[in-house]
Formats: sequence, structure tokens, C-alpha cells
Amino acid sequence: MAYKLGQLAEWAGAELVGDPEISIDGVGALTEAAPGQIAFLNDPRLRSRLRDTRASAVLVQRKDRGLCAGPPPALLVCDNPRVAFAILSRRFRRLPEPAPGVHASAVVADDARFGADCVVGPNCTIGSGCVLGARCRLVANVALGHDVHLGDDVLVHPGAVIGADGFGFAIDGGRWVKIEQLGRVVIGDDVEIGANATIDRGAIGDTVIEEGVKIDNQVQIAHNVRIGAHTAIAGCAGIAGSTVIGRHCRIGGAAGIGDHLEICDGVTIAGMAAVNVSIRKPGFYASSAPLEPHRSWLRNSARIKQLDALARRLRRLEKAGGQGSK
Repeated sequence: MAYKLGQLAEWAGAELVGDPEISIDGVGALTEAAPGQIAFLNDPRLRSRLRDTRASAVLVQRKDRGLCAGPPPALLVCDNPRVAFAILSRRFRRLPEPAPGVHASAVVADDARFGADCVVGPNCTIGSGCVLGARCRLVANVALGHDVHLGDDVLVHPGAVIGADGFGFAIDGGRWVKIEQLGRVVIGDDVEIGANATIDRGAIGDTVIEEGVKIDNQVQIAHNVRIGAHTAIAGCAGIAGSTVIGRHCRIGGAAGIGDHLEICDGVTIAGMAAVNVSIRKPGFYASSAPLEPHRSWLRNSARIKQLDALARRLRRLEKAGGQGSK
């Protein structure tokens, strides 16, 4: 579907520099967009590419308004081009419209109730006691265990499993005894859960995902974890049991967060970081060694193993030096 550029500028809350009658029928990356598409410039490193883009229009920050002497391309000037692009991208979403009703192959209990305008895709399973709010969408092959509660506008991508038992066992004479997982999973409004992500039910209390949280593919969230509103978690991150993560946090891909920790609001954790202590102050946190040539890594790894002996030797030298000065 095509829209006039003037209409897109209005939806994005942007100032238009160019012809409002230009027809836009899609979106594209700045360096790959074709005529008839709109792109955005948010990375200062790509400013030199603006004059070469084939896009008919580009969303830019106000400070970048003067990069083009004049159209083409037309400019949509705004405070945050990436956010404006996200808003406009919804206008060009091409999802197949689901047929209303219940497919002949579906098995639905007589007393089952769904929120308004929900879509449950093929091969999804929904356990007893589940609640789906309005406009929820389970794309395909999604499994909800019993007593999983979804708020409004929750999107769950294929293969996600919500409400499986948490990993809870007690050791008795060398044998593992299962601790029954008696809690629920409670998910707030406007949450998106990526493909093959897993969210375990609580052991006693609930596992809680607050409103607006975005969870990437293959993320593991253990029992009794609580994720604060509008936090984003990138792919393959793992969060161990009973950890509480604050609001507006960002967790990088493959980060690992230990159990029974507290992460305050406004924390960013770098990809592949290992978090084994609570974080009480907002900010950016990272761990692990950076990539380096293999031979250099071997030398440095060998030296790391010597740190304890070196530290003890240094203490002895300091002690001997202090005694000699008396």
C-alpha cells in the first residue's frame, strides 16, 4: 500500500522538507532503499551516504537537516529518526489477515474463553487456567503451560514455551528430589517474546514479566524471576532463578545473570557479560576478556593463573620493605 509523504510526516510528527505528494510504498535501509521507499539516518557514520541514497525520503535528526542542499531525497526532520521509522514501519506491515473463527482441526474446550481479537496460530497448546488478554497473538508452535496469564497485546513468536517447570531440585543422599513448581507466569501488556524463548513458572510465587518488556529469541528466564517494565533482553541471554531486574534495563546477547540478584532500574549489561553480584547503581556494565589473537590469549591466560602467586609475592616484598624502613 502506498501513502503520500505528507501523510507519513504527519503520522511521524516530522517536519517535511520536500513535496508532500510523493508516493511512498515501502521502507528500506539508507544504503539499499529504492525510489518510492523511505529510510532513516540515525548513525553519524552514515551521513556521507545521504547524498547517494536512492530513497525518495529520509528521516533525519534536526541537526542533520542541512546535509542535503535540497531534494531529492525529501527529508522528514524529527527528534528521533529511529522511533519515527518504527512508527511508520507499521503502516507497511504485510501480515496475512487470519480468518475469524475456529479451524476444524483445532481442539478447544467448551469453557475456554479468549480476549477480544486474539489469534492462536497452528500447533499452539494452551494449558488449563490460562488467561489471554485482548489482541494477543501466538504465532505458531507456542506452548503455554497451565495458569499462564497474558495481558493485552502480547505477541509470542514460534516455538516459545511459557510456563514449563523451573529447574528446582533438592539433593538427598546423592539423588535429586524434584521440588514441585507451584507458581504461575504473569505477563503484562504489550510484551513481545521471541522465537524459542523459555519462561519458567514460579516455584512458589510467580514469575512476572511487566508491561512493555521485549524478549529476543532463545532467551531463558528461570523461575520466580521478575523483569521490570520496558526492559529489553537480547538473544541467548540467561537469567537464573529469583533474580529481580528493574525497569528500562537493557541486557545484551548471551549475557548470563546469576540467581537471587537484584538489578536496579536503568542498567545496561553488555553482551556476553557474566553477572554474579547485584547491581545497585544505574549505568553500563561489562565483563569478560576482549577478543585477541590466539597466541596472545594463550600467554595472557597463563599469566592470569600466576596472579595469586604474584600477589602473595608482592605482599611479602611490601612487608619486608616496610620492616626495613623502620
